[in-house]
Amino acid sequence: MGKREKNILIAFILFAFGMLAKKYNTCIEIILLIVAYITVGKSVLLKAFRNIKRKEIFDENFLMTIATLGAVIIGEYPEAVAVMLFYEVGELFQSYAVSKSRKSIADLMDIKPKYANVIRNDKIETIEPDEVKLGEIIEIRPGERVPLDAVITKGCSTLDMSSLTGESLPFEVEEGMSILSGSVNTSGLIQAKVTKEYFDSTVNKILDLVENAAGRKSKSERLITKFSKIYTPIVVILAFLLATLPPLTFDSSNWKEWILRALAFLVVSCPCAFVISVPMSFFGGIGAASSSGILVKGGNYLEALADIDTIIFDKTGTLTKGVFNVQKIELYDSSLDKNKFLELVALAEFSSNHPISKSILKCYKKEVNKNDIQEIKEIPGKGIEAIVKNSRIVIGNKKLVDVPKELNIDESGTTLYVSINDKFSGYIVIADEVKATAKKDIENLKNLGITKTVMLTGDNEKIGKKVANELGLDEVYTNLLPADKVYKFEQILNTKINPKKKIAFVGDGINDAPVLARADVGIAMGAIGSDSAIEAADVVIMTDELQKIVSSIKIARKTIKIAIQNMTFAFVIKVIALVLSALGIASMWEAVFADVGVTILAVLNSFRVLKVEK
Repeated sequence: MGKREKNILIAFILFAFGMLAKKYNTCIEIILLIVAYITVGKSVLLKAFRNIKRKEIFDENFLMTIATLGAVIIGEYPEAVAVMLFYEVGELFQSYAVSKSRKSIADLMDIKPKYANVIRNDKIETIEPDEVKLGEIIEIRPGERVPLDAVITKGCSTLDMSSLTGESLPFEVEEGMSILSGSVNTSGLIQAKVTKEYFDSTVNKILDLVENAAGRKSKSERLITKFSKIYTPIVVILAFLLATLPPLTFDSSNWKEWILRALAFLVVSCPCAFVISVPMSFFGGIGAASSSGILVKGGNYLEALADIDTIIFDKTGTLTKGVFNVQKIELYDSSLDKNKFLELVALAEFSSNHPISKSILKCYKKEVNKNDIQEIKEIPGKGIEAIVKNSRIVIGNKKLVDVPKELNIDESGTTLYVSINDKFSGYIVIADEVKATAKKDIENLKNLGITKTVMLTGDNEKIGKKVANELGLDEVYTNLLPADKVYKFEQILNTKINPKKKIAFVGDGINDAPVLARADVGIAMGAIGSDSAIEAADVVIMTDELQKIVSSIKIARKTIKIAIQNMTFAFVIKVIALVLSALGIASMWEAVFADVGVTILAVLNSFRVLKVEK
């Protein structure tokens, strides 16, 4: 039992004995009630006085202090204790609600590794993760959390990545595979070479994102904050007028009655329900999203998600699997054989992390001799220029490689044209596959009211249209460089029908970073371990599932709906209770029930956002 709970229990017992003592001894009654008042109300009184010193006068603590001290001064001790007691019960309920809303985020915060086992001088040292250097070998035992991003050098195991992705399926890893900090080793003993220092690791970037999310308030939250600052001084003035004007003008014999009405008015006017209901809703929404492996950087982005009517997609790795395989190798230079041709291409593509480059290295199957590589230069949106084995290799699209005009190449896949020593030598066809659930996920988005779906791709027109038609997308734009994507996005933005609606861009967060940053809502797909995704996007989906976009929009809309319900309900009940208290129909007892009741109902309603449809 916490301190607040103990104080409430003690005060309640004293209050009960005080009410019983009323029949026998008034002095004992007053003493018990005053002790109960101090026990339960001292934290509120202290906060009010501290805030007055800081010139932050008008808040709920100030209102409760005036109302209850006023009741004590005029001898209404039971009302004073009851108001403070029920207020603290409401605050306790509220803190419990915040804790529950925080739980999913707190679970995510548990991914922070507490130590790392580093192999130094053939001995294992257990140190802080931020003390491990790049390139050092760490050992992860069964049941331990992976402390840093690394590549397995020895052993095989199964990882639990649910804290990062929201998915409970185990992930098999073996030598040569990358592992991410924050995941849990569930079976075998593994050793791995550190690829990122702690400050640059996946887990640290995610934790930083979550810790800063609460600071980015939505428009609704900012509006409520401004409203409460204006609202509170007004109700204090109205309460003062209610206590003084009637006795001074037409009812001089009933000062106590009008003061009681004014105190009840103050209790009812407490802005707790307003102040807590909207932030609680948004905080709960962010927590619900994070438990599903969706990281939302703040309430403002959650609010924007709810207003989306247009979604623009990147193709590779977003709508398609991003797993390329070489389908065909065609030579144009008869002096070359396929093995020699493929070797030169593999050497040129060696340093690139692009899925196409990886597919070529996969097809080559041999170990690349780095000594054969003299120079590699990547040209965004076009391809690669390299000098390998003293030969100049140019690989890319027709914007980079001069293809003989007589060649009419029309392949269903990504075509890489290859020039060796300024002579066109052949081409390689590489194909990607559409994600299995992509078509259904696009349909689900349209069922949610997404009126326009667009695809922007650097791929050729034939491939782009094929994917767009297969998925039922509304528009597709092909052969785009990264800068072209930003330009095309601006065009779509300028021609949208409803200016109040938002446009989201979904990409992998690397090549698409400029568009992710420009969009109303930038959504990074499959961004686990991607630095630029976490930094450039507003919403980070830790897996590559399109279904998570559907979930994020549902959560956002549910959050907004609950926030509006809370605001409306609190406002209506407050107005009614204020009128009744001013007319003397509602006493301080009814006033405190109205205030605490509205707060508790708003909190209970906010709980609903935590229920996420899987």
